[in-house]
Amino acid sequence: MIPKSIGLINRLELLNVIDDNGERVGILPLDQALVLAQSKSLDLVEVSPLAKPPVCKILDYGKFLYQQNISKQKSKSKKTEIKGIRISLKIGEHDIQFKQKQAIKFLEQGHKVKVELRLKGRERAFKPQAREKVREFLNTLDFEYKEDKKIEQQGNTITTIITK
Repeated sequence: MIPKSIGLINRLELLNVIDDNGERVGILPLDQALVLAQSKSLDLVEVSPLAKPPVCKILDYGKFLYQQNISKQKSKSKKTEIKGIRISLKIGEHDIQFKQKQAIKFLEQGHKVKVELRLKGRERAFKPQAREKVREFLNTLDFEYKEDKKIEQQGNTITTIITK
């Protein structure tokens, strides 16, 4: 069985070889490196093709691909989301406390929080009070936060985004 060699074309090329323990074996010709990998029942994988001489590592290629796939999945799962909290101009005290607890929970989990206040019907005449209501909600949070996006108005909606 010939071990997998990735991107290696020239049989006379010298390679900087690293063994399966991570220790440098030295600079070897391709044929010797392949024999060394085959003797350990492992694969010879080119890790850095642009280096002079190219760096190759002796390892189990299937296991290597599996670990790379797992690390990609972990990096994808750590992305932050924007969680939304919607309040209203006539919101009750208990509802505000509940929304505050939600916001703090989202911030502790590392997410961004979008605080949104929608004005409906005749409430549109009270835009300054609505801005004040959002500012009041933010001031009552018992948590350190930064405003990513200042309080702004988009049509009938007043929004801001905060992070930890």
